[in-house]
Amino acid sequence: MTPKKHLVVSALTAAGLVAVLSGCGDSGNKSTGADAGTGTTASQPAAPASSAPAAATSTGSDASSSADAGSSAAAGGSGEVPAAIKAAGGTALIAGTPAKGIEAQYGPICKGSDLGIGKIDFAKDTIGWAQSEKEANPFRIASTKSQVDEAKKRGIHLLTTNAQSNVQQENSDIKGMIDKGAKAIIFSPINSTGLGDAIAYAKSKHVAMIPVDRNITGVQGCQSVGPQLGSDFVLQGKRAADAMIKATGGKAKLAILLGATGVNVTDDRTSGFLDELKAQNASGIQVIFKQTADFTREKGQQVTETLLQSHPDVNAIYAENDEMALGAITALQDKGKNGTDKVHIVSIDGTKGAVQAIVDGDIDTVIESNPAYGPSAEDALNAYVNGDGYPAVTITTDNQYDKSNAQQAISSGTAY
Repeated sequence: MTPKKHLVVSALTAAGLVAVLSGCGDSGNKSTGADAGTGTTASQPAAPASSAPAAATSTGSDASSSADAGSSAAAGGSGEVPAAIKAAGGTALIAGTPAKGIEAQYGPICKGSDLGIGKIDFAKDTIGWAQSEKEANPFRIASTKSQVDEAKKRGIHLLTTNAQSNVQQENSDIKGMIDKGAKAIIFSPINSTGLGDAIAYAKSKHVAMIPVDRNITGVQGCQSVGPQLGSDFVLQGKRAADAMIKATGGKAKLAILLGATGVNVTDDRTSGFLDELKAQNASGIQVIFKQTADFTREKGQQVTETLLQSHPDVNAIYAENDEMALGAITALQDKGKNGTDKVHIVSIDGTKGAVQAIVDGDIDTVIESNPAYGPSAEDALNAYVNGDGYPAVTITTDNQYDKSNAQQAISSGTAY
């Protein structure tokens, strides 16, 4: 049995990374704590300081990687820095073949000392984990579990919060944990913007900030936050489009279940999908319906019920997360239209329920968005404050599931 996947890192010195950068040029279980006062501590010794980790590696997975469906321009070796990476402070692609589990990494190299951040004793000091959204879906549950489990493994005292999808609450949560003595905050931003208050407060208190899942944008690399680790949401949309073209043969009447309004993940997964349809000249796929379903199963069902009334001829659905896809399947079942022989479905996340739906014949393809940043975030933080530094932006590789590997992903525990 293959163990559940998580992200780990391999070591590379900062000097080595700087040398690489100079060669490539400058081209631009659920948390038990519900508030900042709740913590978890284990008796294991803290990890020693390490030199800069260069790559997060996905382990324990035999599923298809992003290479099966294409990769970003940067990872393909062009050296060009994508606009989204520039917005997150990445200025130069780190050349060479990325380690397994990494799509690409970008300099500069972030060092906590450059912002007046002192070293952290992980056996004594407190770290904060700020979750952005309620743990009501498998992605958020797995995300927090990864952070809590890794802290316990390393003997780190961890404060946890959950902003319940409220950006002002996340600002307050982060500031509250800092006031309670947290020396660093690992956080999943509710959006790429909107946390300026918390970031400025952390900077004034010389507290390390490590964003995971979604990048903070509109910043200079290493100047506002520390190393950022996340997925390429535009690429996820492109891969979903390629999977939809393959599933439908390039001809379909398609509906898009959009994620939450005003969230960059929604924008990126939408633009990536539509741009790829255009790039592949898939004019036979007609987008006949688009409506937000807020990344929830309930809304996914409700919106699909509306869709089936207004467009009973729909035969393909792109759901921007698995929960909406599963809600859509329920609506389709009520009308006797579930099954990929009637309506093709492609979704994003990689949850066990959605991957099981592939096995059951209700979903064609699921593009993964890996939530397990606990090990890699702690390693990046350690290198950032105690070691030789860490790259400003790391884009992780996400798997892809279809009929060829869905059952294996469930049996191995790869699908979360």
